[in-house]
Amino acid sequence: MSRQPIRIGARGSKLSLAQSGLMQARIAAALGAGPGDDVADFAELIPIVTSGDRIQDRRLMEIGGKGLFTKEIEEALLDGRIDCAIHSLKDMPAELPPGLVLAATPEREDPRDAFISHVCERLEDLPEGARLGTASLRRQAQALHVRPDLEVVMLRGNVDTRLAKLERGEADAILLAQSGLNRLGLGHLTKSWLDPVAAPPAPGQGALVIETRAEDVDLPWLQAVRCRTTTLAVAAERGALFALEGSCRTAVGAHARLDGLNLRLIVEALTPDGARRFRREGEAVLAHDADTAAARALGLELGAAVRADGGDALILTD
Repeated sequence: MSRQPIRIGARGSKLSLAQSGLMQARIAAALGAGPGDDVADFAELIPIVTSGDRIQDRRLMEIGGKGLFTKEIEEALLDGRIDCAIHSLKDMPAELPPGLVLAATPEREDPRDAFISHVCERLEDLPEGARLGTASLRRQAQALHVRPDLEVVMLRGNVDTRLAKLERGEADAILLAQSGLNRLGLGHLTKSWLDPVAAPPAPGQGALVIETRAEDVDLPWLQAVRCRTTTLAVAAERGALFALEGSCRTAVGAHARLDGLNLRLIVEALTPDGARRFRREGEAVLAHDADTAAARALGLELGAAVRADGGDALILTD
């Protein structure tokens, strides 16, 4: 080859590398790799350890929020040490550093939250006072809204770590993203799923995203891996996230569904204890299959309405 391969930055966790490996193959194919070619000749994967990976004993909101999963990777992107970055979209803050953009989102995996337990089949069936393991404020609040008797125990770490903690009895059940389980070949562990309408997942959950420098956004290989349906759905969900000033201190869920050019969106935010829930639903008819502006506008509108309803009660202050 006469050119250098595209350098892909990603977190070094097992799940991140599995997800990034899938995208590495997609990118290599878009760059012309054939069945017998080494994908690394076209797209090189560069693992980067982030602050969020190093610190595992505290909630993200206590140490700086979602940005700790992206900071070092984005610095490498801005410095030119990598050409793009692969992220789980649900881990991306509502705002990006100047000069960087979310350039391409491929087809979305299952967006639902998975319930895993050796005690029962569903969240609703957990015994009185059972321990639910999660580090997500949204999952905590949604679970407590349905089952205020539950004891929520902080459970951070990669998927294998959380599953091991469940096996050791540190929790009676855990909630994980079904998409991550599927990409790791662990989808069979799920006992049931949270209904994404009744309990909307994190904005962008189930979707991967390629982050690039702004000047690279229209490169042909990026256009080749974009999924229009997913792009429109997550534009709406992240619009709501932005309007709600979504962070690790706010319990925000959003779920968009596209039927032709008709986009439906559910947005909710809860108080951290789950006692109060603020929810809006709406829809928009898009002008065309790339009308991300209208999709985002719907998210901004519904998110702002939820924010007005809930006010400061939505923000965890402890």
